[in-house]
Amino acid sequence: MQIPVEDIKVRKRIRKDMGDLGALAESMKRLGQISPITLSKQNELIAGGRRLAAAKSLGWKTISAVIVDLPEKLSRLEYEVEENLYRQDLNDDEISKASREICKLRNPGFFRRLWNSIAAFFRRIFNISP
Repeated sequence: MQIPVEDIKVRKRIRKDMGDLGALAESMKRLGQISPITLSKQNELIAGGRRLAAAKSLGWKTISAVIVDLPEKLSRLEYEVEENLYRQDLNDDEISKASREICKLRNPGFFRRLWNSIAAFFRRIFNISP
């Protein structure tokens, strides 16, 4: 659900240093918001502080959010910590492989472009959506 950014209450948080938000903001600008932030029923931020800060820096008026029922402060704190604790960055090999695949998809070879053109032609003729 979309929530007005101005309606979100940010209370005391564990994360103090948001770090550089430039790359996240650029990603959100280019691809949109991939993961929703998490709010309590009272619109208090539980998880997603960096995403919220990036959205604010982009001037977004609304942000995608999930509402959870965590009435106790302990539950909200555990959720905030868990959301950040068990993430694992991609290793160098995974980043390299992903970069190669993205490059191939952005710059298809001659035969792939030919095949795509033929397929698009028949989709138009037979009015078939991709």
